[in-house]
Amino acid sequence: MRADRLVAALLLMQARGRVTAAELAEKLEVSVATARRDLEALSSAGIPVYPQPGRGGGWSLLGGARTDLTGLTSHEAQALFLLAGPAAPDAPELRSALRKLLRALPQTFREEAEAAAGAVVVDPARWGEPEKERPELVRALQRATVRRRRVRLGYAGRRAGERTERLVEPWGLVDKDDVWYLLAGTEHGQRTFRVDRIVAAEVTEEEFERPDDFELSRAWSGVVEEMERRRSTVSATVLISARLLPILRDHFGRHCETLGETGDGRVRARVAAPMALTIAEQLAGWGARVEVEEPDEVRAELARIGAELVERYA
Repeated sequence: MRADRLVAALLLMQARGRVTAAELAEKLEVSVATARRDLEALSSAGIPVYPQPGRGGGWSLLGGARTDLTGLTSHEAQALFLLAGPAAPDAPELRSALRKLLRALPQTFREEAEAAAGAVVVDPARWGEPEKERPELVRALQRATVRRRRVRLGYAGRRAGERTERLVEPWGLVDKDDVWYLLAGTEHGQRTFRVDRIVAAEVTEEEFERPDDFELSRAWSGVVEEMERRRSTVSATVLISARLLPILRDHFGRHCETLGETGDGRVRARVAAPMALTIAEQLAGWGARVEVEEPDEVRAELARIGAELVERYA
């Protein structure tokens, strides 16, 4: 993240007194151009950073200015440690960073920040499942993303045996419900890849510059909206008991919309999925507790499923 780099650049200047863009680029594993833009951004933000040209020159903090990160408020410090704390036991670098940050905080913030770091434990494994570990491939792609190095991917297609090779620029990674996705730049523009379908990944030494207007959270929101749109191309209107509506919502998530009450203890709702068959398959187990008003194609699929069950088990 750029904010991480800016703080690192500032702390490096504090430690060395003066730093060149080339030295900063090597330390942060970015290009010289990126390091120079980061230094200029610090200066533009009002931090007393200035360049000194010529032999022996570089970038320095005016008058030896220093920062102890006291710009953090108490609530901001607590929020940071609440978020980072659960991951710290499995990440030595993060533990070290949190210790350093804790020492940099004002004394009045430290006790609550330290308590926040140990206030939450995140256990991503469901009951009965083995302990989950972050795939090594994700770690390799993270390093390539931070270092701005292109990656040659072997990617499995949807059909069995289908595979393509692509040279991509890793722009960011997203963990959604324990499934990892890579957002990357390609010759055809931004593309999204499921990490579990990447069968080979070779990190090259080719550098790239991520677009200045790219923001991972905003880009991922766009991916989610498009995917959810594709997952809701067919809708059905159903009648269901009001007490069962929360369960229906759990089944369909954001693709369940309440339309109103019917006056007989039931509510009318609209559910959506990619296909009529998908809706019918999810509703078939409800039996007579749910009634599909429309469309006819969903009603037909339910009738077909019902006939198959009667033929098999009658």
